[in-house]
Amino acid sequence: MGRLTTHALDTAHGCPAAGVAYTLYRLDAGARQPLTHGHTNADGRADAPLLADAALLAGVYELEFAAGEYFRGRGVTLPEPPFVDVVCLRFGVADPAGHYHVPLLVSPWAYSTYRGS
Repeated sequence: MGRLTTHALDTAHGCPAAGVAYTLYRLDAGARQPLTHGHTNADGRADAPLLADAALLAGVYELEFAAGEYFRGRGVTLPEPPFVDVVCLRFGVADPAGHYHVPLLVSPWAYSTYRGS
C-alpha cells in the first residue's frame, strides 16, 4: 500500500533541519482538514509516514513547515516579517498505492521541493 513521507534539509547550514514543526492538511471541497502534525527528528525526517495504507487517499494535500521558527531557533537573525516563514507545499496524490516523498530544502531566503523516493 501507499505512504506519504517527508524530510527537511537546511540548505543554509548544509544539514538536516531538526525540530521543524509541520502540519499536514487534506483539501476537501476547498476546505483544509488537518490530518497530522509533528516535528522533524535529528535526521530532519518525520519519525513515521505521515499517511500510510488506507489513510492515504487520492487528492490534494498541503504540508506546512514552520521554517521561520526553525531558523530563529538556530539563532539566525531574520527580518520582520521574515522572507521565508511558513512554507506551504501543495501537491496531489494521484496513485494512493504509491510512495510520495515530499522533501523541503530551505534557507531563510529560498525553498524548493520535489517528489523524492
